Amino acid sequence: MTVPTRAGSTGSVDAAGDAARTAPPPRRRRRQGSRLAGVALHLELAVVAVIVVFPLVWVVGASLGPDGGLGNATPIPTDATLDNYVRLFTETSYGRWYANTLYVAVGTMLLGTALAGLSGYVMSRIRFRGRKAGLLSILVLQMFPTFLTAIAVYMLFLNFGLLDSLTGLVLVTAAAALPYNIWLMKGYTDNLPSSLDEAAMLDGAGRMTIFTRIVLPLMVPMLTFVAITQFTVPWMDFILPRLLLQSESKKTVALGLFEMIQDEYSNDFTTFAAGAVVLAVPITILYIVLQKYLISGASAGAEKE
Repeated sequence: MTVPTRAGSTGSVDAAGDAARTAPPPRRRRRQGSRLAGVALHLELAVVAVIVVFPLVWVVGASLGPDGGLGNATPIPTDATLDNYVRLFTETSYGRWYANTLYVAVGTMLLGTALAGLSGYVMSRIRFRGRKAGLLSILVLQMFPTFLTAIAVYMLFLNFGLLDSLTGLVLVTAAAALPYNIWLMKGYTDNLPSSLDEAAMLDGAGRMTIFTRIVLPLMVPMLTFVAITQFTVPWMDFILPRLLLQSESKKTVALGLFEMIQDEYSNDFTTFAAGAVVLAVPITILYIVLQKYLISGASAGAEKE
């Protein structure tokens, strides 16, 4: 009675051993799973790249294509020409629009970045009465979109004589993004070691010296990000310029390009595409120039105590 039992158990053990030998090891299964995940990820990135790049190629091709409306726009024009770019600067006021937009974007970038950096330092390092209430108010303000205050901004500018003013547009654009930027800079400055401030105070340095000589260089990575966003928002904005600017000489690029295609019977989409390509040049250059600061300094001063 014991012999069959031993034989049966021996046979089951041999079968289990064969199954264990034929099954792939856990490490191999994990490696195959990671390969499949990598292939799926690369396919997804390829699809996203095509979706993002194709409109850009199509706009560049349309800007080099023959004169006409949207039906003449093709990604790869057969007879490429620069006539649309020539017509853009000779038959329209694109140069003036571009200069106005550049003034608003650069002014907003400088003003917004300076205010955000200084306010973030004050909110992070200095304890004063009303600080928590101020931070709470800033947090509540950034929850509301800018267009909700459009009527109030218009009436305010009307009473102060700032309508149809590029400087007024700089002020309202910088102020609209200031609550978010203050919280951003405050959170970044909180992670900077406060021992540097204390050591400088022991050496007799004042608050302004500490900010300009010690804290500000460590804030460069986040200030760079704020500067890029502050330049990009007014550069592509349409709502606020449409609301506050009225005269032909104060138009921005967004307003001017909109007029090219708003009439379905006389639109000039190829010239519009040329204007869009030229409009994208400064932002591209800005990202390329400031990229090293964003990457190399991403962790500068971010070490907590």
